[in-house]
Parts: sequence; structure tokens; C-alpha cells
Amino acid sequence: MSERARRLSIWDPGIVTQAIKDSFRKLDPRIQVKNPVMFIVEAGSLLTTIIFIQELTSGAGRPLFTGQVAFWLWFTVLFANFAEAMAEGRGKAQADTLRKTKTETVANRMTAGDRIEKVPAASLRKGDLVMVHAGEFIPADGDIIEGVASVDESAITGESAPVIRESGGDRSAVTGGTRVISDWIKVRVTSDPGHTFLDRMIALVEGAERQKTPNEIALNILLAVLTLVFLLVVVTLQPFAYYAGTEIPIPVLVSLLVCLIPTTIGALISAIGIAGMDRLVQHNVLAMSGRAVEAAGDIDTLLLDKTGTITLGNR
Repeated sequence: MSERARRLSIWDPGIVTQAIKDSFRKLDPRIQVKNPVMFIVEAGSLLTTIIFIQELTSGAGRPLFTGQVAFWLWFTVLFANFAEAMAEGRGKAQADTLRKTKTETVANRMTAGDRIEKVPAASLRKGDLVMVHAGEFIPADGDIIEGVASVDESAITGESAPVIRESGGDRSAVTGGTRVISDWIKVRVTSDPGHTFLDRMIALVEGAERQKTPNEIALNILLAVLTLVFLLVVVTLQPFAYYAGTEIPIPVLVSLLVCLIPTTIGALISAIGIAGMDRLVQHNVLAMSGRAVEAAGDIDTLLLDKTGTITLGNR
């Protein structure tokens, strides 16, 4: 994976802009209902907003107070959506950056008479011959048919030391996206567009499943139960207030409910899980699900076969 793809800034303008748009898209109740805590907060925000509009038009009540409550409730919901959208956006940006790297690479394709023409890497087909010089990126997966070169494969394998690739033998295969450090090589392309190693990596990043882990499911159940308990507590306050000869404004009850329920945990639990998977991507590890990340925390022994590569030794 390219260095640029691994080190995307969290405040990248493109990611932030898309996250803001997704924050409003996630206000859809069909999406919010998956998170009971934030669904209650959004319902309270909508109810408080309706009361605020009624107070403005009728001139009764305390519209300034109600408006402030509505503002902070909507801010809470949008902030939770924004945090989750930012975490999701970084994963999407990783795939977009990889795809952009593939499309921006220029290949030196050899034609009849050993003439060289500059073409986009995406236009290469299986069987094409390309010339790669020092400092250039290998445009596609292939086999070296002539020459020997030192190749930087750290973007793919994580191994920082360059490796020697040459024609013939078992060291002739090269991967698209790696860089030739010295000398030159002539490569025969072995994969059509859509079937290269880089394409498979993009598919892995985009196909990583956001499954709830067992601990996350248990925590969601606990949060739902606590939310239900506090909801019943707040609902019963109004009858007691009537019995005492007073009345509690609905915005006050909604504010109390939001303060009681575990809003912070409920808002960020999804973002934390997604951010964990994204953090692994930055270290060249593709986690296919949140369950795999959680299970990895219990591993104390790792078995490697004869083809396994240890990229960082630490005893």
C-alpha cells in the first residue's frame, strides 16, 4: 500500500466535506434506529424543535430556552454522525487513493521495433511489454524477461529493504505499484485490469465488513436497557408534577433524559470500532471485520509457515 494511502490526514478536506454530508444523511430514522441511544436523542431533538416553532409563532412559553435546548440536541446527534462518518470516510479514502495511484501511473509500453510509447497503466493488457527505469513505478503485475534491478516492495510487503528482481528463476515476478530503485527491467504484463494485486487490495479495503463484535453487541444491549429505564423514570416525573400542582416543560424533560442516558458511549461506539480497523490499515494490516480485530487482542502465539514473512521482529 502506498505511503500516501497509509498516511491520509484525518482532516483531509475531501474526507471532512463528505463526512459533513453524511452527517445529515444519517439523520434518516431508518439509520438512527440501529443505535437506540441516538435514536432517542434525535426523537427528542425533533420534539423540542416542534415546540420551539410553536412557541415562536404563539409568543407563549420560553422560546429562547427551548431553542437553545433544540440546538444542542441537534448538535449532539450531528456530532455523533460526523464522528462515525469521519471514521468511515478514511477507509473509503484509502481505497480511492489506491485507485488514483493506479490510474495516475504512466507506463512505457514497447511496440513493434522496440519503440516506446507513454500510456496510462490502466490501458495495459496481459502480454504487453513495458520498460521500467530507475525511479519509476512498475505499472502492472508481470514477469521480468530482461534485465535485473533493485525493487522497493515496502508498499506491498512492508519490508523496508529493497529486493533484487531479475529475469529467469523464481525472482522474476514483480507487482504493480512497487518502485524500481536502480537499473532497468523489461516486464511482460501477466494480469488484465481488474485482476492485479492492487485491484485485489482495493477490493479488500472496500469489502471490509463492519460487523458488530460480541462485546459491542453486549454493550449495545446494556445501553438500550439503561435508556429504557431512564426513559421510564423521566416519563413518570410528569404525573408526579401534576399531583404536586405544577408542570414540567417538555424541553426540560427531554434535556434531563439526554443527560441521564449514556449518550457519549452510544454516539461513539461505532466510530471507535471503525477507527480501529482504519488504524490497522495505516500499518499495512487489512482487517476484514471488527470481530477479527477483537479476537486479535487475545492472541499470544503466532504460527508462520515457510512462506510467512516477519516484517518486524520483537522478542
